[in-house]
Amino acid sequence: MSPATRVTLARAGVFVASLALVVSACSSSSSPSPAASSAAAPTTAGSVAPPSTAPSESPSASGAAGSLSGQSVTVIGTWGGSEQDAFLAMVKPWEDQTGATVKYTGTRDLNTVLTTGVASGVLPDLAGLPGPGQMQEWAGSLTDLSTVLDMNTYQSETAAPLVQLGQVNGKTVGVFIKTAVKGLIWYNPKTVGDLSSSAPTTWDALQQLITTDKSKAAAPWCLGVESGAASGWPGTDWIEDIVLRQSGPDVYNSWWQGKTKWTDPAIKQAWQTFGQVVATSYGGPTAVNATNFANAGDPLFKNPPGCLFLHQASFITGLGAFKTAKAGTDYNFFPFPDMNPQYSGAIEGAGDLFGMFHNTPAAASLMRYLVTAKAQDIWVKAGGALSANKNATDYPDDISKRSAQLLQSAKTFVFDASDLMPTTMNDAFWKGIVQYVKSPDQLDSILASLDKAQADAYSQ
Repeated sequence: MSPATRVTLARAGVFVASLALVVSACSSSSSPSPAASSAAAPTTAGSVAPPSTAPSESPSASGAAGSLSGQSVTVIGTWGGSEQDAFLAMVKPWEDQTGATVKYTGTRDLNTVLTTGVASGVLPDLAGLPGPGQMQEWAGSLTDLSTVLDMNTYQSETAAPLVQLGQVNGKTVGVFIKTAVKGLIWYNPKTVGDLSSSAPTTWDALQQLITTDKSKAAAPWCLGVESGAASGWPGTDWIEDIVLRQSGPDVYNSWWQGKTKWTDPAIKQAWQTFGQVVATSYGGPTAVNATNFANAGDPLFKNPPGCLFLHQASFITGLGAFKTAKAGTDYNFFPFPDMNPQYSGAIEGAGDLFGMFHNTPAAASLMRYLVTAKAQDIWVKAGGALSANKNATDYPDDISKRSAQLLQSAKTFVFDASDLMPTTMNDAFWKGIVQYVKSPDQLDSILASLDKAQADAYSQ
């Protein structure tokens, strides 16, 4: 066990102890079997109850009205605030139909909670998984979903790259219930004008536009990397987008796979480019580290404007000041511009994976429901989410539709690199971002430290 893992386990001890107490208090006849993105501060909706000990249901079980009355499904995810509300709205029709109940717990420290839960066997029925990298690590504890889903239907309705990302050694153990396009550049048309037909398509053109419009706002960029235990992740999206567009998908994939070192010139160049953004961000480095990512774009709507542009995924439209702003009038976006023309049209995406730790009748029924267009359309309509199901179409505005089309038409699609990394590497990446924002002159030592974390994480 690496030192980073020991720290992770220690950090999670209090949560797991509390979870075990809940399990003990709520059950006199069962114990959990040994053996999951986002958006607000840690929040809890309902306690985590013990998994049901009812027999696993067959894939053909219907979950018809009232058939699961009195049963419950425990779920852990990262969602809080409006995202939690959207998830609970998404599952309510299933609750009404089946008579079962979803008991949801939200935490931003999902990596820690599930890493420790896998080790202890104290786990929820279903969980959001931090990413494909963590899913790979926990595959032995996750249910083979081919025993739960109609795989022919699931595979035909889901984009092939997302299906593949949910598999470990050919076994499906994770499914995407919503997705996002990373690397979108958001702006307020009232500040910089309507860029729908004139958006910069290259990084150099974007810099020229910033120079031209710099007097229109206090700073070129809005940026906030605070996210509780996951602080730093918004900066990882910046690094990933830059690596992809400066150095291409081969370097990008080699990097998250642990083959390209962090001290490699291609990776260092990406950090230096990101450093230029940090240096010209609203409020300066201290504010960047202190500002929650959900509110980082709020200065776009200030009068006078605080910034010209915000880099964030498509889900930002459901957070912060975006929630009450009008799409197309108060905000719009253009794709991250090309840096190296050789890699034009590359898109980075991400999504919320869901996995099953306990195959109970209610959990299996809920999992089958969550992958449907009917379920995902509920979140899509609420805003801030794209569906993983190609048949979901209930997008609330043209901006959401354009975001979905980017995923469908991408020449090159890559998944969020940090989400593909082992847990300890991902954690080190987050911490490295926070340290770099604070002390950019320490870049060499930060990258050397990440090299060491990489050696440890990929040797396990």
